[in-house]
Amino acid sequence: MDISSWDGTLSSSDFCLAAHAFTEKWKRINPVLPPWSWVPRPKSPWLASHEVEGYLSLENMCILRSCEEDHDEKSHKGNEEPNCLGKDEYIDNATLVQSYRQDVRYFDFHIVYSASYRVPVLYFRTYSSDGQPLLLEDIEKELPGNSTNVLMESKWTFITQEEHPYLNRPWYKLHPCGTSEWMKLLFLTDPSLGGSQGVPVELYLSSWISMVGQAVGLKVPLEMFNKRKE
Repeated sequence: MDISSWDGTLSSSDFCLAAHAFTEKWKRINPVLPPWSWVPRPKSPWLASHEVEGYLSLENMCILRSCEEDHDEKSHKGNEEPNCLGKDEYIDNATLVQSYRQDVRYFDFHIVYSASYRVPVLYFRTYSSDGQPLLLEDIEKELPGNSTNVLMESKWTFITQEEHPYLNRPWYKLHPCGTSEWMKLLFLTDPSLGGSQGVPVELYLSSWISMVGQAVGLKVPLEMFNKRKE
């Protein structure tokens, strides 16, 4: 894509290409982390041939709550206990087994293409270890400390709740208004993302998540920004 004429959006076909490139690169670079996967939607006869038939999914991402409330209990024991992880650190199942005493929050993230805005949209939900979904006011308590500032300062990054376009159940989402503007600005001002050479589609989702994910504690390793295939 030519950066000079690009409006910051993605076509549905480019979204599919970017999504598959993103999942493959994520698996290579982050083999120990939960994988992103492409969830296809069965072909329906009323769908136009150009419509996106699936979405990206990252599920069962775990975030440990602060362990300060357990400090007094542990201080009375002579046995060594595993170190607590911060709220915004990802953990694997082995860590969860070791840290069974701590309260865990599970995050599911879905990236869905918006045909009206022509950009990705981040849908998410959060629930506790017993499967109970969290309300928005509870979710805000679980987010990293800087998330509240990101949500308050950004004129376009705000959380709403609506029906998931594929699952027909209520999910939270980060509203996509303004996404195309700041994506164009990001690619124009960061030479490492393409510059005069154009917009590399395979970096679009990594760059987008690195920006919008700040609001919900979703991170992208720096290695994901290598432009070319390894």
